[in-house]
Amino acid sequence: MNSIDTGLLDNWLALWNGDYILAYRLVTNDFTVHAALLDGGDGSALNGPTGLVGWITKTRAAFPDLRFTVEVGPIADGDHVALRWVATGTYDGGFPGATARPGTPVRFTGTDFLRMAGDRIAEYWLNSDTHLLVTQLGVRP
Repeated sequence: MNSIDTGLLDNWLALWNGDYILAYRLVTNDFTVHAALLDGGDGSALNGPTGLVGWITKTRAAFPDLRFTVEVGPIADGDHVALRWVATGTYDGGFPGATARPGTPVRFTGTDFLRMAGDRIAEYWLNSDTHLLVTQLGVRP
């Protein structure tokens, strides 16, 4: 990817904003995730479009109005693209260990690194500020 395909990145954000059908056009069938997940996993079990949609759906269950926007980027280098995002939304309940009341606003940030294979995303590295999120939700160790 020599130039940044802003349409693809717009669709990537739309996918995270709840337009799940886009996963089947955006990511490869062998798409892989690299992330430190809240359940202690490393993301390796999240494969392909179906795995990605399942993860996004689970994330959005506690924050149905969660909205992702780009704060910095995108920045491209060869077949890699990076961007920093901000997520805002309202807690709706159901997050394990949360003491926050439903209706609590949340805001957290993260960085996505994407490896492209042709016109699709093949790998995804995520670094998000989950510490800030769980603090806003009142999760205690």
